[in-house]
Amino acid sequence: MGVWIDTDMGFDDISAILVVAQSEYEIDGLSLVFGNAPLPQVRRNAAGAASAFSWKFPIHTGRAMPVLGKLETAQAILGATGIPTIGKSLPEALALAETDAFTALCRWLERDGQHRILALGPLTNIAAVALARPDLAARISELVWMGGGVTSGNHTASAEFNALADPEALAIIIAHGLPLRMVDLDLCRKVLARPEDAEPVRNAGGANAELIADMFSGYISIATSRGRPAMAIYDPCAAVAFVAPDIVSFRPARIDVELQGALTRGRTVVETRAAPASFNAQFAADIDADRARVIILAALVNEARK
Repeated sequence: MGVWIDTDMGFDDISAILVVAQSEYEIDGLSLVFGNAPLPQVRRNAAGAASAFSWKFPIHTGRAMPVLGKLETAQAILGATGIPTIGKSLPEALALAETDAFTALCRWLERDGQHRILALGPLTNIAAVALARPDLAARISELVWMGGGVTSGNHTASAEFNALADPEALAIIIAHGLPLRMVDLDLCRKVLARPEDAEPVRNAGGANAELIADMFSGYISIATSRGRPAMAIYDPCAAVAFVAPDIVSFRPARIDVELQGALTRGRTVVETRAAPASFNAQFAADIDADRARVIILAALVNEARK
């Protein structure tokens, strides 16, 4: 069964892609969006990852700016490339598909069958399809998104980064009634990577073992450099929810996003009481953290063995 991944291509995005690639699902294509870094750097990251890991699925360039407002990136946390590392970095490469993400997504949605999308960054590319081709957006059978926060944010006190980077895109998704399943900060923070988790990757013995281990260690150092013992594994949690839904418990909710206010813009409001609101989405309420860790770390080690 073919699926689609929309990504801003940081290390946790790469890890999430590896989780899907090693599952029963075939990746029909990737679309790129600004987020972890500006779009030109996201393109470089994607081309380097495709070269390093011999990805055969097409990768399409998507939106460089949000629907409204200024460009937000996570470079203040992730560094200029959007992928921190303690040593090796992705190789320089140029080859990406010529078809733009909007056209490629529309062609994919025109095909028969299920249309499941895993979204790992701002939802700008999906919102563009919803606005311009609502008939095709209506064919999306499931949209699993790593984003939002039930209780609080990370980029601001109110907002998670992917939501804050383009809250209008999320509002468009909600307004068009797309089948949104939100995997938020609170859920992802139950699944943690520790410095020692990089050692099985480093010792796997394959051509990319050191590369993956160095990027994994760089990712974990986001937390350890700030005095925390472990780092939440964000995007791969959404990938686990995508490929192994029995590990994640989803609950229906009314989800809305705040579009105003310097301190509140991008906040996701999740109402679980049926009385005051009609439900329009689902959110991931719980996860088997141990099983999720096994799946995620195995995907990294398996790739590092090649």
